[in-house]
Amino acid sequence: MSPRPTTTLAALAERHGLELRGDGAIAIEGVCSLLPGKPGHIGFLANSKLRKQLSDTRAAAVILSARDATGYVGNALVSTDTALAFGRIAREFDRAEEFVIGRHASASIDPSAQIGDGCGIAAGAVIEADVVIGAGSYIGPNCVVRRGAAIGAGSRLEANVYIGPDCVLGARARLLPGAVIGGRGFGLAPSSAGWIEVPQLGRVIIGDDVEIGANTTIDRGALDDTVIEDGVKLDNQIQIAHNCRIGARTAIAACVGVAGSTTIGRNCMIGGASVIGGHIQITDDVLLFGYAMVTKSITAPGQYGSGIPAKPAREWRREVARIRRLPKVDERLAAIEQILKMTPVTGEEQGEQGDF
Repeated sequence: MSPRPTTTLAALAERHGLELRGDGAIAIEGVCSLLPGKPGHIGFLANSKLRKQLSDTRAAAVILSARDATGYVGNALVSTDTALAFGRIAREFDRAEEFVIGRHASASIDPSAQIGDGCGIAAGAVIEADVVIGAGSYIGPNCVVRRGAAIGAGSRLEANVYIGPDCVLGARARLLPGAVIGGRGFGLAPSSAGWIEVPQLGRVIIGDDVEIGANTTIDRGALDDTVIEDGVKLDNQIQIAHNCRIGARTAIAACVGVAGSTTIGRNCMIGGASVIGGHIQITDDVLLFGYAMVTKSITAPGQYGSGIPAKPAREWRREVARIRRLPKVDERLAAIEQILKMTPVTGEEQGEQGDF
């Protein structure tokens, strides 16, 4: 393992376009939380309400907004987005993705496979015929890359990842343990003898800078391809069925199921445990709350609430508010009924009731 990286506060400011305040020569060897903080490390103030913690932190420096930096006498980097700046700086100290360049003796690599410079192939990996792996990529323990698949430069496959035949991953893909790309789509035809398997002849095409979480599965297309565009982020345990298309920079939280031939637009956010039916179109810039069930296409950008079916968030909030008021409504009705029971009925009223 390489030595722990060390830099200076001034160097971090220059690399990340941040304003330096204080001693730029101090050494920074890692990141830390604001409290208790760690000497030689840099923390960040995520919320102005926690500003009082600045006086107690042991961190060597802090990432702050310009407002929170007012009057602060410690070492600081000033940013318009402290969380983003902290995330970028933290990546400089992340050693989890380091790997040994070379091929482990127990890896099985077909002679026709093309392995780029600076790659690491871990123990038990299987790389079949005509596979292309871009420079600087890592193929983790027990991963399987089937014939004809292509993996872009700088990609990382953690343990037990499966890449199906002829599937394509773009540059800088990151696949967490147990991800399955290009498994057979769920194509079946009923017959008198039972279900007949329909061959799935398409591929999975994944763009650049895509992250796919642990145990997430993306099925190959039936005829055309299943497509995941650039910058998509998929959490753990998601199912993407055959012939779906996920637009660029869309993020999907854990345990979401997307049925076949559905298209999700760009810049969408799909909450956890949501279910999206088949042959549905979701336009760009849609936010689905968790546990939403989408049964028909969504054609307008905006927020959509939880429940069955998913509906615009404003309408969903009104309905939830009404439901929460129901106990009070019941109490009022019970009180009214009690009053009516206790109110004497006059003879005239009795006559009117009899006429009725």
